[in-house]
Amino acid sequence: MNLVNQKFINPLTDFGFKKLFGSEPNKNLLIDFLNEILPSQHIIDDLTYAKNEHVGQQLVDRTAIFDIYCKGKNGESFIVEIQKAKQNFFKERSVYYSSFPIQEQAKKGDWNYKLQPVYTVGVLDFKFDEHKNDQEILHLVELKDQNCEVFYDKLKFIYIELPKFNKTEDELETHFDKWLFVFTHLSKLQDRPPKLQEKIFQQLFEAAEIANLPREDKEAYEESLKHYMDIKNVVDTSRLEGHEEGRQEGLVEGKKQEKILIAKMMKENGETLEKIVKYTGLTKNEIEKI
Repeated sequence: MNLVNQKFINPLTDFGFKKLFGSEPNKNLLIDFLNEILPSQHIIDDLTYAKNEHVGQQLVDRTAIFDIYCKGKNGESFIVEIQKAKQNFFKERSVYYSSFPIQEQAKKGDWNYKLQPVYTVGVLDFKFDEHKNDQEILHLVELKDQNCEVFYDKLKFIYIELPKFNKTEDELETHFDKWLFVFTHLSKLQDRPPKLQEKIFQQLFEAAEIANLPREDKEAYEESLKHYMDIKNVVDTSRLEGHEEGRQEGLVEGKKQEKILIAKMMKENGETLEKIVKYTGLTKNEIEKI
């Protein structure tokens, strides 16, 4: 894939997301972004990256591999992921992933079950079906009782629907707006916009400049960008066919191809056959032929 016309990496690719937010030199970027979406009582000023692969307590338990997994200095756990396309049981996947940092807090012997907060953050490059018609970009999900009062304050799911963000640079008002603009426009920019002159964005643009990457990183990014564009093209094609032709079979075929691409990526990342079946809905035979 030709990167000649692209000056900055795409943060929605696996490589771009982990390069900008999952590496120690760029830790300040993740902290700044998280503090824009966390409730005020859980603002963080430092964090450490933790192992992003977690295995259940029993051998038969499944493995969870997070994009980014980190800990706040007070013991809070943060799972941060980029999600490029819809998946079957996406919400169930979020809940399942959140169980790993909860279980790892267990202590042997006499333990009072006191837990530290766990946050699952999803940056989504798609819209939730049930929220397509509203304009809410950020969703904070908590455990609440029948009176809509928070029942448990230490487990939260935060989702950001990027396709709903449509502000231009001149319309940017808040720091959160600026972060959304970065996610949706960074790879299309040639220079740092006047409204993104803060020190934190200076660091981001320097880290994102493709010319500053070593050759092996450029190759890794090029491959990651190819996977991202493949998925995006399949999704866009299925939407176009469904809208223009009204053909249900076209939409079904588009979704099938999307699942195949996702399965291919999961296989390349070493995911188990059972996990690929669960998150794509494809049969074992279909996956083995990919």
